[in-house]
Amino acid sequence: MSRDSPVTRPSLADKFALWLSKGSVIDGLWIGSAQWDSEPALQRVEAALRLIERFAPLHYRRVKNSLSRIWVQLVPHGAGCYLHSLNACLLDERVVASENTTLEWIASAIVHEATHARLEKRGIRYDEAVRHRIERICARRELDFARHLSGVDALHEEITRRLYLCNEENASYTDQNMWQKIDQGNAEMLRHLGTPEWVIALVFRARNLLNGIRRFTRRIAGASVQ
Repeated sequence: MSRDSPVTRPSLADKFALWLSKGSVIDGLWIGSAQWDSEPALQRVEAALRLIERFAPLHYRRVKNSLSRIWVQLVPHGAGCYLHSLNACLLDERVVASENTTLEWIASAIVHEATHARLEKRGIRYDEAVRHRIERICARRELDFARHLSGVDALHEEITRRLYLCNEENASYTDQNMWQKIDQGNAEMLRHLGTPEWVIALVFRARNLLNGIRRFTRRIAGASVQ
């Protein structure tokens, strides 16, 4: 998944979180984490990169050439995504830390997000009309990587299933459904941080109110111009 394709500069929030993160540079690629105890996550990501380097050197070169960063943090919209403004692969810290997440899965996710980066650098934006095609390309790159590994039947099946769902009939890739998924992910992220339900509800109400004010202001401005 890709995020904020039209945005060329990172937000202040992302800059601040990046400044707080701990990381290191491996083969020219910054690997960092926003967690207080970042070492376990960074070790897993580095091991996943070494896995790519060992079994799929071509994919490893593409990862290095396409991405500037791999950043482990809370990701509200899926287990990972590509952040255009930082040229970064974001990996959800909950997924990276899970005992059910294999190094092969992390490596495959990195290959997926690096493919998003390559496509965007070629001018292919993550627009709704072509979103399913972009995800299909990224899944195919994952599948090609997985074929270099052994004992990854479950990963192979997961990628194949996702590849099958990358079609025009799948409503998951519409803007509306993706924003709904992000909202749900933001709520789960706040719960993970221990935020009370009433605070979560208040946050979303305040956001909806601000969005309504912005829409009203734009309508008034448009009417004034006319």
